[in-house]
Amino acid sequence: MATLPDTIAASPVARERRKERRSAWWQAAPLTLAFLLFFIVPLVMTLVVSFWNFNEYEIIPAFTLKNYQAIFDGCGSLTNVCVTLKTYWSTLRFCVIVWAVTLVLGFSIAWFLAFHIRTVRMQTILFLVCTIPFWTSNVIRMISWMPLLGRNGLVNDTLVGAHLVDRPVEWLLYSDFAVVLAFVHLFTFFMIVPIFNAMMRIDRSLIEAARDAGASGWQIVWRVVLPLSRTGVIIGSIFVVTIVMGDFLTVGVMGGQQIASVGKIIQVQTSYLQFPAAAANAMVLLAIVLMMIWALTRLVDIRKEL
Repeated sequence: MATLPDTIAASPVARERRKERRSAWWQAAPLTLAFLLFFIVPLVMTLVVSFWNFNEYEIIPAFTLKNYQAIFDGCGSLTNVCVTLKTYWSTLRFCVIVWAVTLVLGFSIAWFLAFHIRTVRMQTILFLVCTIPFWTSNVIRMISWMPLLGRNGLVNDTLVGAHLVDRPVEWLLYSDFAVVLAFVHLFTFFMIVPIFNAMMRIDRSLIEAARDAGASGWQIVWRVVLPLSRTGVIIGSIFVVTIVMGDFLTVGVMGGQQIASVGKIIQVQTSYLQFPAAAANAMVLLAIVLMMIWALTRLVDIRKEL
């Protein structure tokens, strides 16, 4: 049985703990409220609207599965691939290509900044140089490619003037190549930052030990740096995958409105005020992206590594 002095001594400690818990809740309250208002509530509303009916004139708040049935209409056929699968395949193809290119570029640039630039000042300067394109809008950066890649653009004029081609190259603009190029230009930085952050945490003595053991440069990269940088690789991959899968502006501008993507379908449906259909497509896209993120997070425990 606790004595009276023990009870008196424990009471201030208990009150202090309760005070700390209340303080922690109050500190987390603004972020929690913002998360609920700007993420959870819109997501729930989108889910609810995806089950509503609609016609040419109005949205009818009545439960229906018609919107989801329309998405997968014809997908049960083994001979003809439905429009939905073709569109998702096109989007996924862009996603994989852009992810691979940005990973190679991001890893190479991060490697150069982390291990070949010796002074922190120069690392900071070069890192800030990488951020300069983000001082302008994505649209402006996309449009800046048009005078270069167009039929009468600088690249084609140079190729024709150097007699490397007989006529202007048509696939430089409004093509899959142009879309991938714009994606890489816009989103490589999202791969550089987390990988560079992960590389800066690597103990340099490990690399010196690998060199002393006779490891080549590629062996050091493959067996030492890459495993220790995998957290940054996964985080950068999540950024790139989620952005590319939902993008519609880049595909529309650089593809000349001729290339299909899931984001473009949602944007078109929204422009025609077909909000329930757009919400259903958005929920399907969200489910696929979440599965991709889940697969990436299985490769490394991000919370443990951070």
